[in-house]
Amino acid sequence: MDGLWPAEDRTGPLGLAVSGGPDSLAMLLLAAAVMPGEIAVMSVDHSLRKEAAQEVALVEAVCAHLDVPFMPVKVRVGAGNLQAKAREARYRALGEWAMELDLGAVATAHQMDDAAETLMMRLARGSGLAGLAGVRAYSHVPAFEDVPLIRPLLSFRKAELESVVASSGITPARDPSNEDVNFDRVRVRRHLAEHDWLDAQALAASAQHLSESWRALEWYAQLDWEEMVSRADTDDGGLGGAPQYRYYCNVPRAIQVETVCRIVSELGGRVTRSEAGVAADRLWRGENASLGGVLARASVEKVAKVGVNMRVWRFSPEPPRRTH
Repeated sequence: MDGLWPAEDRTGPLGLAVSGGPDSLAMLLLAAAVMPGEIAVMSVDHSLRKEAAQEVALVEAVCAHLDVPFMPVKVRVGAGNLQAKAREARYRALGEWAMELDLGAVATAHQMDDAAETLMMRLARGSGLAGLAGVRAYSHVPAFEDVPLIRPLLSFRKAELESVVASSGITPARDPSNEDVNFDRVRVRRHLAEHDWLDAQALAASAQHLSESWRALEWYAQLDWEEMVSRADTDDGGLGGAPQYRYYCNVPRAIQVETVCRIVSELGGRVTRSEAGVAADRLWRGENASLGGVLARASVEKVAKVGVNMRVWRFSPEPPRRTH
C-alpha cells in the first residue's frame, strides 16, 4: 500500500469492493489489519443469483465484527454480455459510492492468477497493447476519472489469499459461475491449471511489463497531444464556426491511434482503437477518412518554425447529410 497509494497522496478512506469470495474477504481482513479506521466496504448484489443476498449478509457480518463501515447495494444488470454488463453496473455503483462518501480511492481484489488469466484471454483475442496491459495496479474507476482504482493484491497468489481467509475461521462464498465453462475465463483458468509450464507468476510479470509499456505510450501520446494538436473554431471546409483540430502527425502508428481517438472524442464522437488505426492508415497514405461522426482530411504543408514539410491531418464534425 505504501508504494501503490502513499499516505501523503490520500484524501480520504479506502473503499473496498467485497463480494464475499475468498479473494475480496482476504483483502478486507488484510486492510483491516494494516489500515484500521481508514477503510469502508461496499458489497454489490447483481440480482442474478438468489444466493447473492446471503453473500452480502456474510460481508456485513464480517464488517460488523471488524467494526468497518458497510454499504450494501443492489444493481440491475443490462442486457448483453452478462459478465461485462455486471462489471459495468458494479463499477458504476462503486464510483457513485466513492463520490458520495468522499473516499480517497476504491480497491478491488484482483490477484496474480487473475492477471495471468486476463493476459491469456486477451492474447487469444488479438488485443493491442492497451488490452494486453491487463489488470493494472493503479487506474481510475470507469466513468469516474476523479476516483482512483487500486488493486493491492496483484503480488498475491489465489492460494495465499485462500489461506488468509481459512486462518480467520470464515467460510467464504463460492460463486458457481467460477466453474461454468461457458465463460472464457473459466476455460483459461482450467487450462493454466492443467499445464504447469504456463507459470502464472511469469505471465503476471509479463502483464506488468506490458502495463509499464502502456504507461510510457500514454505519456508519449499526451506529449503528442500537447505539442502537435491545435484547435480552431473556424473551418476552411465550409462548416462555418464548427470546431476543427489540426494534427501535425510525425509519430509511430501506436501514438497516432491514441491521438486520433482523443481528437474524435473531443469532437463528440466515439471510435475504437481499431477504427482509429484504419483511419490513421488512410490518412498516412494521403487519403481522407470518416470515423465516429468526424471527417478527417489529409494534407502536407511546410511548418515555418522547423522549415520542413509535415503531414497535417484536419478533423471536423461531418456535415449533415442531405435528404431528399
